[in-house]
Amino acid sequence: MLTAPADVRLALDLVGIFAFAISGGLVGLRTRLDLFGVAVLAWVTGLGGGIMRDVLLGQTPPAGISNPVFVVTALAAGLVVLAAHPVLVDPTRPRARLRTGLISRAVKYLDAVGLGVFSVSGAMLALSLDAPALACVVVGVVTAVGGGMLRDVLVGQVPEVLRREVYAVPALLGATAVVVAERLDALTSLVVWGAVLGVIAVRVSAIVLDLHVPTPQKAGDRP
Repeated sequence: MLTAPADVRLALDLVGIFAFAISGGLVGLRTRLDLFGVAVLAWVTGLGGGIMRDVLLGQTPPAGISNPVFVVTALAAGLVVLAAHPVLVDPTRPRARLRTGLISRAVKYLDAVGLGVFSVSGAMLALSLDAPALACVVVGVVTAVGGGMLRDVLVGQVPEVLRREVYAVPALLGATAVVVAERLDALTSLVVWGAVLGVIAVRVSAIVLDLHVPTPQKAGDRP
């Protein structure tokens, strides 16, 4: 069994909050939100999945609105995005336009990190509360994809998890690996971080190789 689950979960949560909050702030910049909008989007993206997790598990008030360390981490990530704004502007283009391609790539890779740590930490928290195995997996996936879904909805985009992107599948694999390891009494720190890296690797591979989940054929399409 894992000897210090609380400490490991805290480390995972902080990494996930920071990565997702930066991705939310970048999306805010890309969609031309003001400073307040960027901060709100960073907070929602970084903490939204954890809030959903806590509500599902009956942990109220959720840590995303009651833990000052989590809130400060998300807001600090928003400040990092604002500080990096000059780097994200292309001075060679008219009116110093944003490097939208660079921002979009950065969001994808930051999301990969968030998926890895949150899918594992969410499943671990559910396990610590003696939730059923299926519930632990579901909670892990919701924790991983929840913040990104809220971010995309707030800026008027179809969430990545609902499109062809291989997005939720890596989170599902990571959460399942943690639950299976716990049931086999083999949930060590090495297994936890291995699951995190595995989720990140699968998601990054999907980005690099442009892999997609199959979609239903439209009417009139050839089989």
